[in-house]
Amino acid sequence: MDWGTDLWDQYDGIDKHTQSGLDLVERYIKFVKERTEVEQSYAKQLRSLSKKYAKRGSKEEQDCKFSNHASFQEILNELNDYAGQRELIAENMMTGICVELTKYLQDIKQERKTHLSDAKKAQQNLEGSFKQLESTKKRFAKEWAEADKATQQAEKIENDLNATRLDVEKAKQHSHARMHTAEECRNDYAAQLQKYNKEQNFFYYSEIPQIFNKLQDMDERRIRRLAEGYCQFSDMEKRVLPIISKCLEGISSAGVKINENQDSILFIEQLKSGFERPGDVEFEDYTQGIKPATSDSSLNPPKVRAKLWPFNKKHKISHAEKHMPPAAEDFSHLPPEQRKKRLQAKIDDITKELQKAQDQSEALEKMKGVYEQNPQMGDPSSLEPQISETAQNIGRLRGELTKYETWLSEAVGGEESSNNINNNTQHGVVTADQSPHIYTEFDDEFDDLEAPLGQCTALYTFEGNSEGTISITEGELLSIMEEDKGDGWMRVLRARGEEGYIPSSYVKHTS
Repeated sequence: MDWGTDLWDQYDGIDKHTQSGLDLVERYIKFVKERTEVEQSYAKQLRSLSKKYAKRGSKEEQDCKFSNHASFQEILNELNDYAGQRELIAENMMTGICVELTKYLQDIKQERKTHLSDAKKAQQNLEGSFKQLESTKKRFAKEWAEADKATQQAEKIENDLNATRLDVEKAKQHSHARMHTAEECRNDYAAQLQKYNKEQNFFYYSEIPQIFNKLQDMDERRIRRLAEGYCQFSDMEKRVLPIISKCLEGISSAGVKINENQDSILFIEQLKSGFERPGDVEFEDYTQGIKPATSDSSLNPPKVRAKLWPFNKKHKISHAEKHMPPAAEDFSHLPPEQRKKRLQAKIDDITKELQKAQDQSEALEKMKGVYEQNPQMGDPSSLEPQISETAQNIGRLRGELTKYETWLSEAVGGEESSNNINNNTQHGVVTADQSPHIYTEFDDEFDDLEAPLGQCTALYTFEGNSEGTISITEGELLSIMEEDKGDGWMRVLRARGEEGYIPSSYVKHTS
């Protein structure tokens, strides 16, 4: 079964059907375009989301040392890669389906237009032939009527007794002429009829069936191409599914590799002060002599053991803190534990800078080798200033690294602990447990509840927000428990029993 045989008289139906097919292709192209817009919008929102929650800055980098923080950053990175795959799907659909189908649609529209134009031309030719047939038929009918009339007139004249011989001959000649003309018209009509029947047979049995069959072939090719476009809609997403699966697996892996114990240990290493817990409060035997009562304004505050190290509090930098003495390069102005942590952080920063400088030096040397082998790419001597500057930078960083490692060695207990520190610096962590004897003497003094060395008055308000420090207020009277040993800090006792370090420049000795 084909269109030419079974639909030979359904030109209008074929016209509408093929146009409906082209409209469907256009609808599908529009549908895919809107799908790509959805994918692009989705990918854009995913990228914005991952960017919004991605951490930046030194504080965030510090947090990312914990596995649960680092895993979340990995999830955001995987989500960003996932968004890239959605963008790839949109791009492939636009180029592989929309662009290609649009081009194919233009070609098939032109082909359909040509076939329908040929069918109309054939129809017009047949109609023209039929009009010519009708014209010859009418002429034949007219001439035959005139000939018949002339014959009847001739017979009438011939039978008329009053007619002359000349009139009779003249009427007969006219009748013969008319009959001859009518016979010629009859022959023309018969020939034209034969021609029309031949053209009509060709039109209905050959010409139109061929055109309709071409339209059928065109429509079937259009359907097959559209079916391929339908499959592409799925295949283009299937092609990126392995990568999408890897992104999702990466997100799962980020969750699986979180180690809560390791995070807790790292948090301990970052914050522990290394001080021992306060000892028991000794019994004061009042039977040996009643001690005078004291108050907040007393010059001899009671030796009450309250919580040794207060919880950290956020505070704004006061006017007095702004005028503190400049920090020492070796951080000797800080309490011991704080000094160790700052030195270790400085060593980590210098190590990163040194690695970056070494990588840059290696890259410059490789580039110089390329220029030497291929002079047309560049002049090797032009790299010498950068190479020299990088080498000087590496030397400077190595010197600083050695200097800070030496200070760190001193801070944790001298040469005896230096080997342990050098090993731990590779991992960026120095634990306070490596030198527990540092605070032994300090703790013994606390346990013995030593007597104050003197009194002092606070010149400024200071909010202790780190390990080992306490908060004081301007004008407050304090007992000196340990003098400044050259690091800019002294240990004092408040009237309420709180004890800890404060900056030496914040107080004035009264006794």
